[in-house]
Amino acid sequence: MIRKTAVIAFLAPIIMFGSVLSGVATADEAMIEKGKEVAFDRKKGNCLACHMIDDGSLPGNQGPPLISMKARFPDKAKLRAQIYNPLERNPNSFMPPFGLHNILSDGDIDAIVEYIYTL
Repeated sequence: MIRKTAVIAFLAPIIMFGSVLSGVATADEAMIEKGKEVAFDRKKGNCLACHMIDDGSLPGNQGPPLISMKARFPDKAKLRAQIYNPLERNPNSFMPPFGLHNILSDGDIDAIVEYIYTL
């Protein structure tokens, strides 16, 4: 016969781990949503001014379309560096150095990276 305490001792870590994972997913989803808001905000990231993005309205065509971003930037840190200061890789880029010139906060850039990485 299985004792109730043994079952609880066995299941408790599993339940706690599941709730931790669901909290992580919620945090990630919130970060992605924040990144989308900043990217689409015409007064902040304004990515749509130059890039076509999946469900953005009135996109620009000066920059490349933001699709297949995991394939284009397998290293997420390189994508972040590109947004922070695109002049590092291309001194002739007309993309604003969002981090270098304090156009966006580090938190906003991190959120945009998380969002763009889903595209």
